[in-house]
Amino acid sequence: MLKGIAVSSGIVVGKVYKLVQPEIVLRDTKGSVEEELQRFKDAVNKTQTDIEKIKERAQGKLKAEELEIFDAHLTMLNDPEYQGQIEEMIKGDQGSDAAVKCVTDNMVSLFSSMEDEYFKERAADIRDVGHRLLCNVLGLKVPDLTTIDEKVVIVASDLTPSDTAQMDKNYIVGFCTEEGGRTSHSAIMARSLEIPAVVGCRGVLEATKDGEMMIMDATNGDVFLEPTAEQIADYTKRSEALLAEKEALRVLVDQPSITQDGHRVEIAANIGTPKDVDGVIKNGGEAVGLYRTEFLYMDSKEDFPDEETQYEAYKTVLEAMNGRRVVFRTLDIGGDKKLNYFEFPQELNPFLGYRAVRLCLDRQDIFRTQLRAILRASAYGKAAIMFPMIATISEFKQAKAIYEQEREKLIAEGVKVGEHIEVGMMVEIPASAIMADKFAQYADFFSIGTNDLTQYTMAADRGSKEVSYLYQPLNPAVLTLIKKAIDAAHKYGKWCGVCGEVASDIIAAPILLGLGLDEFSMTAPSILPARKMIRSLNKKEMEGLAAKVLDLETADEVREYVENYLEKREK
Repeated sequence: MLKGIAVSSGIVVGKVYKLVQPEIVLRDTKGSVEEELQRFKDAVNKTQTDIEKIKERAQGKLKAEELEIFDAHLTMLNDPEYQGQIEEMIKGDQGSDAAVKCVTDNMVSLFSSMEDEYFKERAADIRDVGHRLLCNVLGLKVPDLTTIDEKVVIVASDLTPSDTAQMDKNYIVGFCTEEGGRTSHSAIMARSLEIPAVVGCRGVLEATKDGEMMIMDATNGDVFLEPTAEQIADYTKRSEALLAEKEALRVLVDQPSITQDGHRVEIAANIGTPKDVDGVIKNGGEAVGLYRTEFLYMDSKEDFPDEETQYEAYKTVLEAMNGRRVVFRTLDIGGDKKLNYFEFPQELNPFLGYRAVRLCLDRQDIFRTQLRAILRASAYGKAAIMFPMIATISEFKQAKAIYEQEREKLIAEGVKVGEHIEVGMMVEIPASAIMADKFAQYADFFSIGTNDLTQYTMAADRGSKEVSYLYQPLNPAVLTLIKKAIDAAHKYGKWCGVCGEVASDIIAAPILLGLGLDEFSMTAPSILPARKMIRSLNKKEMEGLAAKVLDLETADEVREYVENYLEKREK
């Protein structure tokens, strides 16, 4: 058995399809400079056509922000600097294939060595585009996943956005890669396409053969090679049971998220675009707990989206949610989220630098435009606003003052805005959790961003493989900070939610319920399993469980304690 990282849940049994790229062998001979330049030009044109066709096939399967990846690939391909360096090498008497390989390798190496996680991830995009271009220069055929006509599990070193976009769920039942992490393109697309996936599974390529059977348990990252007939029968039953359970959960779509002893919580969804609302409704989401408005900015080509563009997007979401609350997180850009049209300062640690509300308070023109758009849209539904990356009381007060100014301006202009808009904040910095008792006197609500709160509390970059063992949302230190935020909110009659990944963790749910969490916000497909868990629990009992785990010493002890509790309960 091999072990990897489960990034898109499910259990699949199928034949191995090894996705192996063609072997690159540079030519021994070359033509004249004119011939090589023409060969390069022809390859660029073919590569552009290939990428456009892949994007066309992906229409309807992927979300808007995921389709943007292919626009980024086309931009890279047609980058004057990239093409210019290649042409200069060809004019300097290099073959077109050698020139493409050299320039691509140099750019990949440059981006891979950067500290910034965003730019590191861009290296994979450059490698993808450069590889396709080099294959076209050499006349090699790039594998086409659209030709697969039987149920298979893709096994590869890594998958590019081009690969995942070509996947037909009728035949490709899952994929397993040696590279990748929870935030890689392949992982994100797997979740979007709802294809079971395991990444970071070292040695799987060498250990597998085309056509042999394979079991992939993407609920926990287990991969079984050459399984026995008994194992195949066992995991086939597990897969069928998992699918049946998923279908059975549909009865909970319109049911309240209420515990056995009558305590009600709200299960909401995290979204990035207006198109995501369909998934929220389909899965019975009671609200949008986190609208990541930065996607609108990242999708914009040449400049920050104007007020009208933002207003239309926000209005669409509010109308679609039909009176259910939508929490708009104001622009959370920076760190690993960059913009093509805005130059961020060079920083040793951009995650702790010029980003989110810090940028907005500095660039109030950008901030005020967004606030006006949200305020105008608020007339069409139940809107709430929260500011990200708040570290000090003065930051929150300044952000809220700007909000109040724009609200008053709009009303003075005769523009209708929502009457009761809650203005809250993200709790994702340990300082704000520690000072929650003070913040709760000013904020209407808290939303705890456990992804960042965990990495800042544990001083562990959540994108680093080397310190991934320290990314522990269930560490008692992190849980203690969560409790401080919840208690402070309740002391002043405010509500508190969680919008990080831990909100959908079935093991975390009993603890968060016991700590008094009011709102659980998660990806739409996680809503029904979470609702089932909440409806099976007793709030009073969970208060005792939460008190117990806060007294433990390690995250492993916390997880083991809750797992044992749930096992005993089932018996």
